[in-house]
Amino acid sequence: MTPTPSAPTPPSSGRPSVDLALQGGGSHGAFTWGALDRLLDDDGIDISGISGTSSGGINGAVMLTGYVKGHAQGGPEVARRSAQAALKDFWNDVSSHGPLFSPLTVDPRGLLKPQFNVDQFPGYQWMNLLTRAFSPYEFNPLNLNPLKDAVNRHVDVGALRHGSKVCDIQLFVTATSVRTGQARIFTGDELSIDALMASACLPLAFQAVHIDGEDYWDGGYTGNPAFYPLIYNTAAEDILLIKINPLQRDSTPTRSIDIIDRLGELTCNTSMIAELRAIAFVQRLLKEEKLERSRYRKDLKLHMVADDDGLAPYNPSSKSNSDAAFVQHLHDLGHAAADRWLQAHRQDVGVRSSLDIAQTFLGAL
Repeated sequence: MTPTPSAPTPPSSGRPSVDLALQGGGSHGAFTWGALDRLLDDDGIDISGISGTSSGGINGAVMLTGYVKGHAQGGPEVARRSAQAALKDFWNDVSSHGPLFSPLTVDPRGLLKPQFNVDQFPGYQWMNLLTRAFSPYEFNPLNLNPLKDAVNRHVDVGALRHGSKVCDIQLFVTATSVRTGQARIFTGDELSIDALMASACLPLAFQAVHIDGEDYWDGGYTGNPAFYPLIYNTAAEDILLIKINPLQRDSTPTRSIDIIDRLGELTCNTSMIAELRAIAFVQRLLKEEKLERSRYRKDLKLHMVADDDGLAPYNPSSKSNSDAAFVQHLHDLGHAAADRWLQAHRQDVGVRSSLDIAQTFLGAL
């Protein structure tokens, strides 16, 4: 996708309009579901564009499918309710098929509860050894992927391709080219089920997704999520990041499985931090009047919904856990985090940033 200098006219309503940047992170994408569920309420926001990666891209696609369907039936209010219902149906579908590992443990009160971190269980450890020893072309030659079946059931590709025409919402989905190592942004007529699966294709778990003569892996390696499609192609000057991947872990991993998991987290945050560093650098130069402001179309304002403390107990192994109780718990965390942001910062939209990039991501650059 080539950036363009122009953008559509922003929607006119009494609700503030923002772009959404949705991180990927396996089943932790249910946190994003909860946040979107709250943002779609009547006292929430309007959405101009969505940039998503992996589960973030799938959340965006499911939400837009519901939104376009509802918009055709009764306008924006019906569209928001329809989008909320679409997200709920998708995540209920994902969790109803059962996680690979969801053993029960006993809490201090003697009650059974799900064990959301699954790294201590032999089944999970065996699967990790299998994926390290054999490629998905060897242990899964038929390339079976239950997630693709769920996405097929809940995503209307036509709605994704025409979302910007029907309801002024554009979707951008990031995948990584295996050959070049560069990000590819799928949008408009390029969007497809395969594009969504490419964005969520973990190289050790699934065969690369072949599109237009190129093979693609998970977009998290090159944009988790990508901000630049929103900057160049939408009218909104506000971007709301919904972050689900931790920047910090208090303990240093010592087991090989934990080291690999932490390396994966770091890798999938690197591209986002690099892009935010560039944004912060340009903003600083503009503030110091070292750049001509008229050359920049947007007075960009950044915001973030996150709950690092709430997600801290759940290590990377929990991203493989689609247990219904865990998915609902993540939804509730995301819903509460979005509610806190709305209460504190809804009035900042269109006025000022509520996210300090340097302090949050760059060590007070």
